[in-house]
Amino acid sequence: MSRRRQHQMVPEAEVSSYDSYYGRPVLKRPTWSARYIASYLFLGGLAGASALLGAGADLTGRPALRRSGRLVAAAAIAASAVALVEDLGRPERFLNMLRMAKPTSPMSVGSWVLAGFGPSAGLAAASEVGRALPGGLGRLATRAGRGAGLGSALLGPAVATYTAVLLSDTAVPTWHGAYPELPFLFAASSAAAAGGVAAVLTPPGQAGPARRLGVAGAAVELGAGELMSRRLGMAAETLRHGRAGRLNLAARALTGAGGVLTLAAGRRSRAAAATGGALLAAGSACTRFALFEAGVASTEDPRYTVVPQRSRLRAREPGGGIARAREAGPEPTGSHA
Repeated sequence: MSRRRQHQMVPEAEVSSYDSYYGRPVLKRPTWSARYIASYLFLGGLAGASALLGAGADLTGRPALRRSGRLVAAAAIAASAVALVEDLGRPERFLNMLRMAKPTSPMSVGSWVLAGFGPSAGLAAASEVGRALPGGLGRLATRAGRGAGLGSALLGPAVATYTAVLLSDTAVPTWHGAYPELPFLFAASSAAAAGGVAAVLTPPGQAGPARRLGVAGAAVELGAGELMSRRLGMAAETLRHGRAGRLNLAARALTGAGGVLTLAAGRRSRAAAATGGALLAAGSACTRFALFEAGVASTEDPRYTVVPQRSRLRAREPGGGIARAREAGPEPTGSHA
């Protein structure tokens, strides 16, 4: 009997929430702690974008914005490292990641990026104190701070987005399925958080770039999140229900309200700028926690793993692609395989 004949005679099993191998899930639930790793995702993004904002402020003569950007970058990356080490259990586990450099590993690349970003962000923040020293020491601190600030700004975009690559490189259905949009979502969310926090800490007269960064980041974050939800298909259910759904709804509401308030009244009112900035930062944090929870939820139900795999297998069968094309209608001009 042919293999095709066997496939036709055996009925296809229905996938339910309890289907698994000997009662075990298809995928192992991530062992990462939501409290530490979701915080690590948010704080790293905040640090990377704040370093970029601080360097821009330094080059354009905005001392208050430069100071807040540098201090936030140093504080956020320090807190991010603490959260990572807490989840790892022992500090030496992070140091073990630096024993080799593997360009194809997001974790290895990210470890080296953090190892370079942390000291440069810390030196840039320390230079803010050294500026007050008399004579040549103050000038030396200023020059060292500019160099360190530019160094951290060069690494800032990688710090803000490498965790998106790290998540999408896993087998977790929601994270892996979101790989086209996740880096853009993380970059925009980081920009919204950095702009928001800087708007809280900086007088409105110097916070113009921070407000614009926050509003632009919020707009892209909302757009990328909507595009990701539509393209994820079945796995997007994890972002609509349960704890992840509530966090995602809060993220959209906070980000939208923060962006509108900052754009409408942030320039005229310090209170409005601070409130809008706080909403933007809170929305960015909720986005990270929502994505973390959604990924965990997608490993607990085998449908999110099995059903998409079956769909891909059917599409590869002879005639499967033709049948799908007929159901979907004519192919758009300029598309490719």
